[in-house]
Amino acid sequence: MIKATYLNNQFIIAMPNLADPNFFHTVTYLCQHNQEGALGIVINRPAQMKLGEIFKQMNISATEISAAEAPVFAGGPVQQERGFVLHTAGSRWDATMLVSDTLSLTTSRDVIEAIAAGQGPKQYLVALGYAGWGEGQLEQEILSNAWLNTPYGPQVLFDTPVNQRWQAAAGQLGIDINQLTAPAGHG
Repeated sequence: MIKATYLNNQFIIAMPNLADPNFFHTVTYLCQHNQEGALGIVINRPAQMKLGEIFKQMNISATEISAAEAPVFAGGPVQQERGFVLHTAGSRWDATMLVSDTLSLTTSRDVIEAIAAGQGPKQYLVALGYAGWGEGQLEQEILSNAWLNTPYGPQVLFDTPVNQRWQAAAGQLGIDINQLTAPAGHG
């Protein structure tokens, strides 16, 4: 029997030939990957809004001015009306899933309220929507050279400018993704 390898707590990087407009040149952080499918958050596609707009929509008063200016990301094409907060682990919120020893994914209002009050996680990324794959779908896409996977790197997620994350994630593998024109092989 072949043991399945899952890509939890890893980045998947869209190959240059992936033309789907939802994923063209994206980096997705995989929060959950198992035999039933996968769930990830796109980390390099800013939405056209700031977190302050989310605070207003949720009737949350913000005392942390820098939080109101934080970008909101288009996390993927599924449930785009729903918020997801990818953040450093530590505090527990009402609906938090521990992804790794260092990262969690929270979907409850309390984390947004804490961020607005300057009492939220140390580092975070707020996204609307997520990327989802059904059973075996992501594996098939990887085999057809749509994605490269690489270990999660906190500097890519939290410190690298958004417009450089695609190249930086691939750079963790020693690859200049802009030089990949033909499909790369998987050995």
